[in-house]
Amino acid sequence: VARNPLASPDVLGITGGASAVAVFLVTVSGGAATAVTNSVGLSAAALLGGLGTGLLVYFLAWRRGIDGFRLILIGISVSAAMEAITTWLLTSADIRDVARAQAWLVGSLDNRSWGEVRVALWCTLVLLAVVVCLAFQFKPLHLGDEVAAGLGVRFNRVRAVMLLCAVLLAASAVSAAGPVPFVALVAPQVAMRLARHPTPPMAASGLVGALLLTGSDLIARTALPVGLPVGVVTAAIGGPFLVYLLVRANLR
Repeated sequence: VARNPLASPDVLGITGGASAVAVFLVTVSGGAATAVTNSVGLSAAALLGGLGTGLLVYFLAWRRGIDGFRLILIGISVSAAMEAITTWLLTSADIRDVARAQAWLVGSLDNRSWGEVRVALWCTLVLLAVVVCLAFQFKPLHLGDEVAAGLGVRFNRVRAVMLLCAVLLAASAVSAAGPVPFVALVAPQVAMRLARHPTPPMAASGLVGALLLTGSDLIARTALPVGLPVGVVTAAIGGPFLVYLLVRANLR
């Protein structure tokens, strides 16, 4: 959609928005924080936060269409603002609520209930159905907007719907497991290279992402005597990979 390999939920601010709303819910709820975090309420709040941030980035980046570079810059700015809000909430909250919020912010699969899984599952099933229905209109966009328009594709409408689906899918994943970093950045690039395809294939990207998350969780649980959150492992993998992408882009 953005025609930029850096256009991941981490960079576009979707993860930051979901995190800010979730931390707000935990820190403001006070004594009821335990009850809130053990319910689907936190997942729903994170989902709405990610959706709202994604829509904000989209409308700020819209100038008679979406330019990938402008989308990335605005996404980085909004992400920084969301991180500032999250930091302010953490510094002004009760220490016990801060501990609960930090445990969620790292990104982990520990202590996740079926209620949280159901929210992500239903969102995924509905949105994938929409994506499949629009797939035949989306493919011409790889040839450019002019070619797509010549083929009768309303590229602005298709791109807006696909971007909305991507935002909702990312927000639902964050609502279920917390902001696990770099999975959405690494998985499509690895899948594209394995499939030898000019663009990241959707099914292969999902499979690589699932394997990456599962493998990282296995390493987090077994590498050290004390278990680590899965977000620590994915950050250790994704950070160097991001540097690799930037270096490779500069060499072109």
